[in-house]
Formats: sequence, structure tokens, C-alpha cells
Amino acid sequence: MGGRSQPRKEVSVQVRIFGTDGESRVFSENSSTVNVSRNGVELSGVQPVLALGDMIGLAYCKNRAHFRVKWVGESERSNAGYMGMLNITPEKPLWDFSLPADAIDNYQRQIPTRRTNLRYRCQNAIEIHVWEGASFGGRVSDLSVGGCYVEIPIPVALGKRLKIGIWFGDKKTRLDARVTHSTPGVGVGIKFTDVSEASLDQIRRFLETLSPLARKPMRSENGFS
Repeated sequence: MGGRSQPRKEVSVQVRIFGTDGESRVFSENSSTVNVSRNGVELSGVQPVLALGDMIGLAYCKNRAHFRVKWVGESERSNAGYMGMLNITPEKPLWDFSLPADAIDNYQRQIPTRRTNLRYRCQNAIEIHVWEGASFGGRVSDLSVGGCYVEIPIPVALGKRLKIGIWFGDKKTRLDARVTHSTPGVGVGIKFTDVSEASLDQIRRFLETLSPLARKPMRSENGFS
């Protein structure tokens, strides 16, 4: 990564992508940006099956542009659901926020490689509020100080921002989070993105009462640490 003449700006906004997938099915899906440059964008939470070179449309607010797929995250890897795209009509206005001027781009994408926190098996109730979406309940099946895995039959797209509340006895801890792994009909892996010191202390105190899962820290198949 790095070395480009157009630096990328880390920014998360909701966009809509539309077009025809690899099986000739028309799609129109919501996604979220990870970073944006004058000529390209990286997305998360991409559900349609797309291939290198595919042409799709992207809509943001009332603006639209056409993009070519430059790279696609690999399934069963930490970058599953991510996609990089090149804007083939960069002269058309699209974003309503400023982008950095041309310069050497030293951006380094942060990809999780090894789990840094032990997970603990548990059965805690959780409330999930999808950003600008539905709200529902579920059950936490394992937990760490960095995230959790929730058993829910309701599919939630990769990259979705969440407001969650995890119950510890008669007390509820509220956290901001993001979906990093999703298996429809089974559950989702959630990474905590904003945790107060009080909430972190409560999680740690609870984990001290549990036994860790019978494995050492390893590559994060559920997408959280």
C-alpha cells in the first residue's frame, strides 16, 4: 500500500451500490466507505458477488458515479466483504466532504491478523440497534474485551455500525460496534469501536468470573479481537 499520488481519507459514510452481479442478477445494496480518494473508494459490507473489472454504480446522497472493481476481499479472510473501486467518472461531483490534495499516499490498511484477547464462553442477553435500521435482541455466545459473537437468525451486513447493550446480571453496558463477520441464520461477529473506561472495567470484571475458551489467541475467524 502507499505510493499513490492521491491520498486516501478515512471516512465512514453510507452509500448505495447497484448493478448486475456475476450471476446476472440485478442488485441495489447499501454499503459503507472505509476510505475515499479523488479517484477511488474502499467499501465494507459488500454482499453482491463481483469480480475484478466489473462495472457498477455508486450513489451518495443525490449524486451518482460509475466505478470499476479493482480488488475484492477473499471469502473466509479478514477482508471478506471489502472491495476497492476506481471511479471512471472522477470529473463528476460525488462526495460532499473535502479530500486531501494530491501528494504521495502513505496509507497502510490495517488488517487484523492475530487475536490479541482471549475469548470467553458466555450466555449474555444483548440488544442490537442497527444504525438507521432495525432493533432486535440476541444472545452473546463468546466475549472478549475487543468484541463478541452473537447468535441471531437475522442477517446483518458486514460493516454495519451498531449501538449495542450487553446485560451483565441486572446491569446493561452500552457500546458502539461494527459487524465484522456475518453468517446468515447463525450469527454475527461484532467488534467494539467505542468503549468507555467504565464499560471496559465492567466487561473485565465479568470475564474474570469465566473460564476462557480452550484455545490460545489465534487468527480472528469471527473478525474481532
